[in-house]
Amino acid sequence: MATTKDVPVIQTYEDVEQAMKSFVEEVFYQSPFFVWLLEGRYSSSQIRHFAVQYSYYSRHFPRVLGAAISAMAPMGSWWIPLADNLWDEAGRGKPGMSHEALYRTFLLSVDPEIELDPHGFPPDPMSPAVDEAVRTFIEFFRHATPLEAMAAVGFGSEFFAGDVMGTIARGLRHPHYNRERTLNLLFWDVHAGEHEPHHYQLCKDVLIRYTRPEELRTMYEVGTAIARSEARMYQALHEEMMAR
Repeated sequence: MATTKDVPVIQTYEDVEQAMKSFVEEVFYQSPFFVWLLEGRYSSSQIRHFAVQYSYYSRHFPRVLGAAISAMAPMGSWWIPLADNLWDEAGRGKPGMSHEALYRTFLLSVDPEIELDPHGFPPDPMSPAVDEAVRTFIEFFRHATPLEAMAAVGFGSEFFAGDVMGTIARGLRHPHYNRERTLNLLFWDVHAGEHEPHHYQLCKDVLIRYTRPEELRTMYEVGTAIARSEARMYQALHEEMMAR
């Protein structure tokens, strides 16, 4: 039988936000990856594996946003918030500020000797865990309604992305990970403190107009489904890191 915790009572938009916050706390922050990261328990080779694999997740996110835009209603109020997010990925036209370029500064601080190809790809192949998370997100938009698509980006990612990335930055600041050299965490910091809260607000400005119980339930169900996929990625990466 489902418990109240399993099926939260959702009557308002604020209820969706609170339910999502509780969900993220459980499936992300209580998981082994975040516990180990924050406690400084990973080795340098394990952190390198995470850094390399997250580089793939990050560089595929513009594709996720493109897929989301394709599912939006053909009105500026729907697709412009996601185009704004995509423009952030490109660094808003500022040299060296694209998210791909920012992430490279972190990756090189983890492993200054890593040999990147001319396009910035590391020699290590993408993990099946990352591939599955990316494919799950993109495939969702093929048959999503505009509301489902906006909920997937808003509640399935941006709602908690700033906090998750800030938590990762806090973990990476552990003295254990900075003994050989200081890690460059600008990529994580700008997402946590500026980009993601702004991106969520743009999605919220659209989502908050939907107040019927079934619409609110859709937001929560879509948000948890997409968020759970990302949480599975962190769990799988933890298992890969433990095997190294």
